[in-house]
Amino acid sequence: MGVVENIAGLTPDEIEDVEKLTSRWLLRAAFDFGFDAYDIFLNSPDDVQDVAEDVTRELLDRLPGYNTPQRVFGNVDYKKARYIVLPDRVIRQALFVDSKAEKDDRSATIQMSQTSMVIKQVRGGAVIERAGLLPAVAEYGGQEYLTTTALLHYCYQEIEGRRQLQGLTLSCIPNGRLQQRYNPDAERTFWIAGRNAPTRGEVFRARLSFHRLSRMCAWRVQRVNYDAISRTCFGSWSE
Repeated sequence: MGVVENIAGLTPDEIEDVEKLTSRWLLRAAFDFGFDAYDIFLNSPDDVQDVAEDVTRELLDRLPGYNTPQRVFGNVDYKKARYIVLPDRVIRQALFVDSKAEKDDRSATIQMSQTSMVIKQVRGGAVIERAGLLPAVAEYGGQEYLTTTALLHYCYQEIEGRRQLQGLTLSCIPNGRLQQRYNPDAERTFWIAGRNAPTRGEVFRARLSFHRLSRMCAWRVQRVNYDAISRTCFGSWSE
């Protein structure tokens, strides 16, 4: 069982397999981390976004998987070079995971440096196309790695001056090689307008709609909920 050398030659279905396995791994990591995430949000005095980043790093470090010593680079909270072990092959993966903390769990903001897709959408009646800055297949140390990007979106509420974690949404963003399956044009898209104002010179952003992406592919969006009474987190795999 050798390592796949020609990552660029992977078929769309093979890329989907890698990303589906990654989604399962992320969900397992969230369940194993359990109610610790709730306690950290409740007790940490840090800025809420910093708390989310800390939780993501600790959560994923507890379930390391098959990491490689190769360093990868990206504008996200967690990045690892890994092996994805499938029944008939091993694939090199450059995994990028970013954290978001908001009081709304319907969508999450994406920077262009956090996706390998071309974002196609309609804004103000005009068709917009902006290319993500990550390569779909990256090269590190003379080897090809399949780029996989994911989000951990923490939804919380302020109750009596303390942050109470309500839920965690995990989403695996399609690799840019899957453009035709998920965002072939501005009409078929899971992207919605980002919170940036071009008139003020703000950098272009888009927001990923969890509902839209889930309707296209249910396993790409997984949800974990937290119960303060039983001190447990719960959820199930969405297929």
